[in-house]
Amino acid sequence: MSFLTTNLILCDAPIAMQIGMQDPATPIAEGILMFHNHLFSLMLGIGFFVFYLLFRCIMLFNESTHPIASKLLHNSTLEIIWTLIPAFILILIAIPSFSLLYAADELVDPFTTIKVIGHQWYWSYELNDYMDFASINFDSYMLPENELPFGFFRNLEVDNRLVVPIETRIRFLITSLDVIHCWALPSLGIKADATPGRLLQVPCFIKRSSVFYGQCSEICGINHAFMPIVVVGLNPFEYFLYIIGKIELSLEPTWAALSQTEASTKN
Repeated sequence: MSFLTTNLILCDAPIAMQIGMQDPATPIAEGILMFHNHLFSLMLGIGFFVFYLLFRCIMLFNESTHPIASKLLHNSTLEIIWTLIPAFILILIAIPSFSLLYAADELVDPFTTIKVIGHQWYWSYELNDYMDFASINFDSYMLPENELPFGFFRNLEVDNRLVVPIETRIRFLITSLDVIHCWALPSLGIKADATPGRLLQVPCFIKRSSVFYGQCSEICGINHAFMPIVVVGLNPFEYFLYIIGKIELSLEPTWAALSQTEASTKN
């Protein structure tokens, strides 16, 4: 079975002529995909049944086939049946829907918290769990086409990617500083409005390493189409090394200032 998994290519970005969803990378995204397939199967069954009844009515209930119309006005049994069947279908929809809704809002004690701030027209990220060591925050702008490396996605790549750990509980705090934006990543099952003056928390548990692409999904001005989102999922050890590198990088100006102060004191 190894040849089936080693050659597997996961879809974590939109592709040309795409019809289906992107491959899920979180339990919530998997639940959304399963719920979509569940609804689609119910919709197909209802559609075939309705079109079959419509076809039978057109073929049988006409003047050439039945010149004398039926005198049937009502049937209590039939009315009970066509009332109970839609109610049963609604129950089949409601049970997985409520389960998915509560799962999406469930927040277990997170390992790390990342603040996402929307601007016109870029994103800012703050990692405040490491404030005892350094402040890690950065802006993420879309890369213009003339700076885009070969093989990267046009209008989807950014200059600073957000790096997160996989198989770890993450909490995103999403807000905005100007107008309403929407932080949307299909593969992660996240689509959350960034509203000025409000802080929306979204839980996330990524199950595999990959690069996940998304975009702002709320019309927010003239450059709304140029607010891509790129999230990189790393295993916890690689993420630990990434955070250490970020802390060292943020402390470089402090160490330089201390060195200059120490040199001037000696002089």
